[in-house]
Amino acid sequence: MEVTLLGTGAPAGLPRPDCPCAACATALGPDSRAATAVLVDGALLLDLTPGVAFAAARAGHSLGGVRQVLLSHPHDGPAVEVPAGLPHPGRMPDGRELALLTGHRVRAVAMDAGGTGYAVTGPDGDHLLYLPPGGAPAGLEEPTAESYQLVLADVVGRPDALARLRAVGSAGPTTDVIAVHLDHDVPPGAELGRRLAAAGARAVPDGTTLTVGAYEDVPDVPRRTLVLGGARSGKSVEAERRLESFPEVLYVATGGTRGGDTEWAERVAAHRERRPGSWRTAETTDLVPLLGEDGPPLLIDCLSLWLTDVMDSVGAWDDAEWAGGGEKSLRERVRELTEAVRRTRRTVVAVSNEVGSGIVPATASGRRYRDELGRLNAAFGAECEQVLLVVAGQALALRG
Repeated sequence: MEVTLLGTGAPAGLPRPDCPCAACATALGPDSRAATAVLVDGALLLDLTPGVAFAAARAGHSLGGVRQVLLSHPHDGPAVEVPAGLPHPGRMPDGRELALLTGHRVRAVAMDAGGTGYAVTGPDGDHLLYLPPGGAPAGLEEPTAESYQLVLADVVGRPDALARLRAVGSAGPTTDVIAVHLDHDVPPGAELGRRLAAAGARAVPDGTTLTVGAYEDVPDVPRRTLVLGGARSGKSVEAERRLESFPEVLYVATGGTRGGDTEWAERVAAHRERRPGSWRTAETTDLVPLLGEDGPPLLIDCLSLWLTDVMDSVGAWDDAEWAGGGEKSLRERVRELTEAVRRTRRTVVAVSNEVGSGIVPATASGRRYRDELGRLNAAFGAECEQVLLVVAGQALALRG
């Protein structure tokens, strides 16, 4: 099947009309997007949007061969004019199947929010899935044949939709995931590409034609990532965002519990509220065994607290104990951790504080902690395919 994306933006397009935000102000040229509409083999049109006939002409296609027009979501605003010769558009009831004379089969997929998804099988047996804006499949079952080769979905707005597809095998490592219904939630250009690549997805300009089953452009998700940043920089949010599209994540909280500390309890609660409900939590600083096991992705938050626990255990705060073997014990623990990161087969996203750029600590113990954290970050980062530094909520790629 050949799929032409006549538009890839949100229903209001990008930039939004009369929106003064920074994302809309920079959504120019190839980063500007019309409302999403998809032309399949010139015979099936998914979503009728303003100017769709002109969009098709710009992409080198005609709508003259379209035999079916299906809508995926309610359209707000003025009614969209149906170009001459096009069939009247409509939405299929959930679960209903439709066979076209062209050999395409379409099944309506139920959503957990307003709208309808469409699973399309081509004459040659290729599979694609198209999801509406803000929607994720409800009551998923494994496809009867194989994983979808192409998924068109609201990856930015509903990353959990991709997680659900991956959980049941409907999306696999070779599935080409294209982000559509793109809005002004993420700055266009490099930042959008970076966030999508972390989820194993990508964006393409309006007018792009894709061949279902061609996988050469599917981005490789980094297996090991270190996210650095200062206090309240957004590093934990960035780390969590990188795994939102994956099911069964194990969140490794290294801070433990602190009885009577209400501020700490509030911080822990805020972190838990952000996480998807399918994630599990383990409160532990014993990271080496976890890295050596097979299992779902690990989100380790954070290495700074892991180091504090280790320094406590080796007596690093006492000069005599530090000189009498504490320093050597700490080096051994860090070496064990970094070797475990090197050997691990799991996807790992780890968070750590970057404290070496601030004021020199007034105490010897503070300076010791600062120095050891810098060494730990450097050693851990050396084993990662990607290292990010988060400043003021903006992620800068240091590696990968």
